Amino acid sequence: MVRNAVYGIAAAKACGIERPTVGILNVDGARQVERALRRISEAGYALEFAESARADGGTVMRGNDLLMGVPDVMVTDTLTGNLLMKMFSSYSTGGDYEATGWGYGPGVGEGYGRIIMILSRASGAPVVAGAIAYAAELVRGGLVKVANAEFAAARAAGWPGGRDKGAGAGTGVAPGSAPGSGPGSVPGSTPGGEPVPAPSPAQGEVAAPPAKVVTAEIAGVDILELENAVRVLWAAGIYAESGMGCTGPIVMVSPEDRERAVEALKQAQYL
Repeated sequence: MVRNAVYGIAAAKACGIERPTVGILNVDGARQVERALRRISEAGYALEFAESARADGGTVMRGNDLLMGVPDVMVTDTLTGNLLMKMFSSYSTGGDYEATGWGYGPGVGEGYGRIIMILSRASGAPVVAGAIAYAAELVRGGLVKVANAEFAAARAAGWPGGRDKGAGAGTGVAPGSAPGSGPGSVPGSTPGGEPVPAPSPAQGEVAAPPAKVVTAEIAGVDILELENAVRVLWAAGIYAESGMGCTGPIVMVSPEDRERAVEALKQAQYL
């Protein structure tokens, strides 16, 4: 979620919002995220917090703030964000056809050299048209250049977790990683950017085996442990990638490796 905040700020700036306000949706980990963002703000990263419209105020937003559009950037976890987008876009059609909105936004991350917009199989023509218009706005606003500048400024302030949390640990993520992650992300971290312990060998850097076409999905791994699970499979000689399926985070392997991969993940207590 700490990374998602900077990704959202980059997208907002590319859309012409010079100083986007940031709110944090009241989900598990919201307070950790607030502390982490305040640390990098205090360390010099220009970050403007929104104030809830509710009487008690604060940076942590409620459902009212979401519907009122209080912040320019509403930070949440990837799964909740996906759920909200689906609900907002298809609430008037019964859920099977997305008739409103601009799709699921751009993929944003370090090392990304192009703008790729995300749609769903349920996205209707109005949503596709909205996504195309959104993409054009991001191209005009120079999203890739803006995002790279944001990453540099945020990293100088200790992003993703703040200087006192060992930010910047880790040297990369698997190809095809879950939305909202990118090269340089900390594999398996809490919403506040603190590392999640993982069984050996996932704690160290593990080289990926030769790449294969991965079409078999393994569901059931917690999103906070997804990248560590991939590394467990790499250590077992199984090429794997992380991703996001329709029902949540998935580990992707080749069909011939799926049975062995499931057993390895069970032994490592990821399933």
